[in-house]
Amino acid sequence: MGELTSQHPKCMTEIQKNETIISHQLRLLSQSGADKVVITTGPFSDILVDYCYSLKLPLKYIFVNNPRYHESNYIYSIYLARKHLRGDDTLLMHGDLVFEPSVLEKIKTASTSVMAVSSTVNLPEKDFKAVVSEGRIQKIGIEFFDNAVSAQPLYKLLKKDWELWLDEIESFCEKGDITCYSENAFNCISSECLIYPFDIKNALCREIDTPEDREVISSALEKISSKN
Repeated sequence: MGELTSQHPKCMTEIQKNETIISHQLRLLSQSGADKVVITTGPFSDILVDYCYSLKLPLKYIFVNNPRYHESNYIYSIYLARKHLRGDDTLLMHGDLVFEPSVLEKIKTASTSVMAVSSTVNLPEKDFKAVVSEGRIQKIGIEFFDNAVSAQPLYKLLKKDWELWLDEIESFCEKGDITCYSENAFNCISSECLIYPFDIKNALCREIDTPEDREVISSALEKISSKN
């Protein structure tokens, strides 16, 4: 992201006037009825904490810093935050993900554990794909192409499935496996942790990885706003 993230974390990248990736996420979560948000942090942690409070949303924040962010993946951030993540159904999302309100609402109200996928988007070369078999997601990763659909890291997880996944994340990290995706842990227990594909088709749900992604998403948000 170059200069766009030289002074603040990626999630604070502006996507519309006076709106950043994380302010967009938090506003939609608040509007959907969420009251507690656990945010893992890395670089520019203090800047992010102050920014979230400045939004003055009716949310209780729990911030967990990963001091090893430069040498680990987000599986380790989840591991560090694990004590705050148990005991309830959970919405899980990456900090660089932008979605439209209808996507969050449909995911949130799903009756099973689900992950956002799209049957209409071409399979990305380097981003997540989900392998679907017997109606369930069997594998998630960037390396899968057979029987796969494009997938985005937006999940609604029932308590029983999420705690199975958290237990496996804990096992991975305590063995020293902290550089892989948390989805690697899921792939080991997908026969027990039952996550179903939720097809959002052409609705906006996309990560920002480049300045070009930011431009595409900003344009899409403008179109969505003009329709409402």
